Amino acid sequence: MVELRDAAQAKKVFTLGTSTRTREEFLAVLEAWDIRRVCDVRSFPTSRRYPHFSREALSAFLEENGIEYIWMGGLLGGYRKGGYQAHMQTTDFKSGMEELERAAAEKPTAVVCAELLPWKCHRRFIAQALEERGWQVVHVIDARRSWTPTRTVPQPTLYPDEE
Repeated sequence: MVELRDAAQAKKVFTLGTSTRTREEFLAVLEAWDIRRVCDVRSFPTSRRYPHFSREALSAFLEENGIEYIWMGGLLGGYRKGGYQAHMQTTDFKSGMEELERAAAEKPTAVVCAELLPWKCHRRFIAQALEERGWQVVHVIDARRSWTPTRTVPQPTLYPDEE
């Protein structure tokens, strides 16, 4: 049986980059934000420079620490031929988003990629799609800081008074 989160938290999802952190630093960030599931959206979940973030090593480490790991790079990963915005129109992307929404509805979930800054990563497109579906997205930078994109409100065109 799937147990959903309470209503106040049910429509919130986090994004986070592995970046150059140690695995202990990464775990501390997850714990600081009470994240219980990681959805890895890296197309190529491997790293020579940071082998602790390879798919197998990261999955094992997180599960040892009570955090579930799901690899979703096949459906939601970056580096798409034709660009990510074109990928957002595909059935793979739509299927990935449905899977992500189901996962995030169950427990606090982070969409994870390698890039620290969300505005430099395809996570921003996933976040936009989640927001369009009514989700609150928190872009985690570290254990204490998050980033929220500036939203501009369209302004009406003003015309001078006619005499």
